[in-house]
Amino acid sequence: MKALILAAGRGTRLGVLTENRPKPMLPIAGVPMIERIMTSLNEEAGISEFVLITGYLSSLIEEYFGDGARWGWKVQYIPQEVPRGVGDAVNTARAALSDAPFFMTYGDIMLDPVNYGVGVAEYAHANADGKFCKALIGLNWVDDPYRGAAVYLDETYQIEKIEEKPAKGTATTHWNNAGLFVFDPLIFEYTAKIQPSARGEYELPDAISAMIADGYYAQGLPLTGDWRDVGTPEDYAAINDEFGVKKS
Repeated sequence: MKALILAAGRGTRLGVLTENRPKPMLPIAGVPMIERIMTSLNEEAGISEFVLITGYLSSLIEEYFGDGARWGWKVQYIPQEVPRGVGDAVNTARAALSDAPFFMTYGDIMLDPVNYGVGVAEYAHANADGKFCKALIGLNWVDDPYRGAAVYLDETYQIEKIEEKPAKGTATTHWNNAGLFVFDPLIFEYTAKIQPSARGEYELPDAISAMIADGYYAQGLPLTGDWRDVGTPEDYAAINDEFGVKKS
């Protein structure tokens, strides 16, 4: 299985921290955030082939990782020339990932590494015994998922609906899209057809929702352990403190 990692963003809320480097290259306890993610995917899920969607200061990512041989990996780069949303970013990788299920995550979300292996295993389980899961989505429990995507489930954790950035206080679920996915290549049929949202972006949840509406099965997976979206200077300082304690 290959992993698609979205690494095109600058992270404007991080201010001067990303003036001279892309957000996924911010060091956490001395190691670029995206390298920590890739290493965890390799160690926990056995993934060694990576497709990186790059944009802002992409040359710094490409110069650092090269072809990935230094780590025993294969690394491919696909530019997202204009930032038009996550759905568009995923769609740009269609040619590289259309032959088999693939893992997907973001280059700025840090998870307990055990979740990577669990995600791959649970996707396989969801496709056993005649079941045909086309998407597995990692979930975390929040007070209000207005900053992410609200995910609505049935009693078996099958996904019924997913809504990108609902207005604050309007979601009737506490489950949030945690940024861990395993997709069947079928997803590309839907990312190719989505239209810009009210925010002017091509939203990945719109593609997933259309797939579900057509009768395809998507499974939610509650994640365990730590989860952090490194979006602000305060988030960044906190996670460096956490790693300084845990890894010392």
